Amino acid sequence: MEPRIQYAQTADGVSIAFWTLGEGMPLVHMPNIPVSHIRTEWQVREVRQYYERLAQERKLVRYDGRGTGLSEREVADISLDAHVLDLEAVVDRLDLERFVLAATMFAGPAAIAYAALHPERVSHLILWASFARGSDLARSPRGQGLAALLEKDWGLFTETMAQVMFGWSGEPARQYAAYIRESVTQEVAQVVFRASSETDVTALLPRVKVPTLVVQRPLLALPELSVARELASRIPDARLVILEGAAYDMGAWLDVIDEFLGEGEQAAVTPAEAVAPGGFRTVLFTDVEGSTALTQRLGDAKAREVLRAHERIVREALKSHGGSEIKALGDGFLASFSSVTRAVECAIAVQQAFARHNETAAEPLHIRVGLSAGEPIEEEGDIFGETVILAARVAAKAEGGEILASLAVRELCAGKGFLFADRGEVALRGFEEPVRLYQVRWQADEAPA
Repeated sequence: MEPRIQYAQTADGVSIAFWTLGEGMPLVHMPNIPVSHIRTEWQVREVRQYYERLAQERKLVRYDGRGTGLSEREVADISLDAHVLDLEAVVDRLDLERFVLAATMFAGPAAIAYAALHPERVSHLILWASFARGSDLARSPRGQGLAALLEKDWGLFTETMAQVMFGWSGEPARQYAAYIRESVTQEVAQVVFRASSETDVTALLPRVKVPTLVVQRPLLALPELSVARELASRIPDARLVILEGAAYDMGAWLDVIDEFLGEGEQAAVTPAEAVAPGGFRTVLFTDVEGSTALTQRLGDAKAREVLRAHERIVREALKSHGGSEIKALGDGFLASFSSVTRAVECAIAVQQAFARHNETAAEPLHIRVGLSAGEPIEEEGDIFGETVILAARVAAKAEGGEILASLAVRELCAGKGFLFADRGEVALRGFEEPVRLYQVRWQADEAPA
């Protein structure tokens, strides 16, 4: 059955067509800019089988970029930043907290930019026959030849793309050439090719901190194999896979994806540990510093949009460290752990993630984190008692970007390799005696007090 076409709207008001297929881990497949038509390509048997295989045990998301396919055609901006806006519109429309991002050829720079700027949302990055610097293509003999054809003969250009780029001949090549012409106009394709020649995201490559797979086939006309090698060498710990055979032979390519995404899949998520009611727990409380002022300054809708980053980052950290989300509090979270070590590691991961987020965010978020340990009361999925109240009071004493912990947490972490600074005894509302607090050091340049 053909997937249902839906629409998302970008921040600059452009309508983007997309569909989803399957259930499970989200995999967002960016369009092969500027060639994309999500309805027409579904009629091509080879392409349909490729998508159906990708969607096995995953939620595949496919969309048309602006100016192409079923998305809005009459657009003024087809820049790199605009392509990032298209991606953002779709993932936000689907409320995807974390997903695999896959990009081919000219979509690669936009995928690299998004992964570098939003590591909290991208779990894996897959780059197929792509590049970071458009001039590498524009200066190559094949790139110059294709650019000349694009300017002079649209029909010959589309046929050449099908035959030279993908190795197809006969009816499959003619079918793909027709697909290109239906996807995009010659004028839009010219604009995209010219803009891509000036694209350069090389400076962002060291900032891509997610597992990355770079795949290239030597038989592809563009880009050259040397471009793929350089791309993989500049992304920390990226894996380069060179596949023999024709580009349209997708079986090996799909096997590589499955292997890449399957490696460490169980280790990537630490399941929350079951704890008997009334058992000992470490309680974590987060709070966004200045959230009230943020809402007053931006308004409810815009502030809510900003605070979604807090929710995404904290939930991902909880999932990765085996924490149980007890409740979301609008501008904070209450969570519990059966392991004090995991609780502290989670708190550190939260602050590190926000530090990365704030490097590029228009509205930086500074999070206070409080930790306590004890035996809270559990009722109907919620927890109560002094341990919970203490975590909230400890968080309230923290500064933005700071983690404070109770004495019990500090003692339970003895010998675990964490660094603590004694903050002394502090009066906390609701507690008769002063409470000694400890700051958890999480930045590399910090030293214990």
